[in-house]
Amino acid sequence: MKRLNKQTTAMAGLVFLGMNTALAEPLYVGSYGGSTEQAMRDEIIPAFLEEHEAEIIYVAGNSTDTLAKLQAQRGNQELDVVLMDDGPMYQAINLGFCSPMQNTAMLDDVYDIARFPDDKAVGVGLVASGFAYNAEMFERNGWEPPSSWNDLADEKFADKLVVPSISNTYGVHALVMAARLNGGGESDIDPGFIFMQEEAAPNILSFEPSAGKMSELFQNEEIALSVWGSGRLRALANTGFPGAFAYPEEGAVALMVAACVIEGSEERELAEAFVEHLLTPESQELLADTQGWGPAQRNAELSDDLAEILPYGEKVDQLVTVDWDVINPNRLEWTNRWNRQVER
Repeated sequence: MKRLNKQTTAMAGLVFLGMNTALAEPLYVGSYGGSTEQAMRDEIIPAFLEEHEAEIIYVAGNSTDTLAKLQAQRGNQELDVVLMDDGPMYQAINLGFCSPMQNTAMLDDVYDIARFPDDKAVGVGLVASGFAYNAEMFERNGWEPPSSWNDLADEKFADKLVVPSISNTYGVHALVMAARLNGGGESDIDPGFIFMQEEAAPNILSFEPSAGKMSELFQNEEIALSVWGSGRLRALANTGFPGAFAYPEEGAVALMVAACVIEGSEERELAEAFVEHLLTPESQELLADTQGWGPAQRNAELSDDLAEILPYGEKVDQLVTVDWDVINPNRLEWTNRWNRQVER
């Protein structure tokens, strides 16, 4: 039988759900911990098990953890389906871990931006990377909402601005968009570094990667503006903070939560069924409400308050993507350069 040796996997991070049936081996799902795991345990997986006789073993971890598991288990994979951020997902695809979807009908209502090459993965949630800001502070100061990535260089935001470090995806997005605005791009990143070093950095209070610390800086009014994600801002606004989110005119960058079926999975049919379940309007609406992920498919319907912040409907057309196939091989070099030149 498959994976008998893997039942000894450390119990931390594993959640067993469903009935242990002799009809099939368990489906191993690698995905995020925290509130995502809670939503999966409480809502998403139980709804799936109403339609499928199965046992699901949930392996919690961030995207880096999940990618590391795939690399460590090459040739003898434990996981059947994984959810990761789009950057690590592109790495997983290029390393040969993701198998093309066979049931492509499930992708018919998926936004084009959430389709991956050769359908080796699919976005199941959309986050916009743009500007989070304190609407009350902006009003008090008579400032218009931020509207361009060039606003990072506006002197009125001096010491009231945070751009996360390049170790964080939001920092990568800011660097790439700065490069694009100044004649470069992923394959010519120098203009981005020049802009960040010479024009943006003098305004930046800190290069904070922690969501918790970012929230604290906002709540204490130490900052008025940050490069951040729509989902993060929505979670902060839920605490009563007067936060708003702005989509830059050049485009907010799509940060996708993506799913893929692992190459060689012996539970392929069930794995694809789970991905299809994540794309149902009901699941998409729940993930929007609990996780702040904008729907990746067109038929989900959001409340007005969610639609105001999350990428949804026409706002999806305002999203742009970055080329992770260029970024990932250069990420270490860019990080070292960022540390020397921008955060010095």
